[in-house]
Amino acid sequence: MADEPGIFEIMYNCRAMRRLKPDPVPEELLLKLVDAGNQGPTGSNAQGVRWIIVRDAEQRERLAELNKAAVTRYAAPDSGRAAALPHQATDKRIRMLDAVLWQAEHMQDIPALVIACYEFPQPVAGQSAGGGGSVWPAVQNLLLAARALGLGAAPTTLGLSNRAAAREVLALPDNMEAYCLIPVGYPMGRFGPVTRLPVEQTVRWDRWD
Repeated sequence: MADEPGIFEIMYNCRAMRRLKPDPVPEELLLKLVDAGNQGPTGSNAQGVRWIIVRDAEQRERLAELNKAAVTRYAAPDSGRAAALPHQATDKRIRMLDAVLWQAEHMQDIPALVIACYEFPQPVAGQSAGGGGSVWPAVQNLLLAARALGLGAAPTTLGLSNRAAAREVLALPDNMEAYCLIPVGYPMGRFGPVTRLPVEQTVRWDRWD
């Protein structure tokens, strides 16, 4: 339809939305997000990306506890987290951290926690980087689809950093690994343009030097 945003508008206005309302998200929209994720490319077209949509209150609580423990470590003064970056001033870093902390306190109330996983042909010992090459394009597709549908989302790996605990909560078989946790819901704030480095700073032609 003519009034629907184009792909470039969606990409340039796809902010990480961490403050989300507890209002339920219709199942058909959640499945639409996953279906969009499945359109991403996968290595050898193996299509091994798998999804767990967590809506059960007890399951959300358990994942929220894992995430909160990891966020607490991430936010600690001695964590090594940069207080400022060349492209992001201290005040903006503080606002971002405030949103991360808010989400950690309220993750159990967010209506859907989408876990992006990869199913390998055989059991794996430790998280395989090979699956990530297929999972992350799928995650980006899901984020863009969420933005197009007016849903807020932001990927995080902190809630899965305790791999053994996360595997137990999600009841993963030994040939499946979880890579990313994506809280999804209706945003409390407004969508707006992202702030990114200009292309002139991030590209070279033919070689770097």
